[in-house]
Formats: sequence, C-alpha cells, structure tokens
Amino acid sequence: MINVTRLNHKIFTVNSDLIEMMEETPDTVITLTGGNKFVVLESVEVLVERIIEFRRRCHPIIKLEERLNI
Repeated sequence: MINVTRLNHKIFTVNSDLIEMMEETPDTVITLTGGNKFVVLESVEVLVERIIEFRRRCHPIIKLEERLNI
C-alpha cells in the first residue's frame, strides 16, 4: 500500500498491487485493474519509488552477514 495525494491535498492509500497503469497527462493518473482512476499530485517517478520501497519492506532481503551466521 502506498500513500498518494489528491489534487485537493487529501492523502489516501492505494493498493499498489492493483495498479494497472500510471500516466502523466500532465497530471498523474493512476488506473487500477478494476477501472477506477485517480488523479494525484505525485509524479510517476515518485510513485514508482514508493512502490519499490513498499515492496522492499514486504520482502526484505537477508543481509550477507545474517546468511553467514546461519
């Protein structure tokens, strides 16, 4: 889940697994798999970084030091 900001500056959360497409037209439009569309303030680049960070938190990689101690 990632936080995004509507044009009226209200923050809401989107399930990033349901994002089908993001485009800048020039506003950023997020389209979900169900067809819902949201216009948000963040750029596609910022949203991609948030999705990457969210997935890193969900699927942490074991550090090399931890693997060596097993």
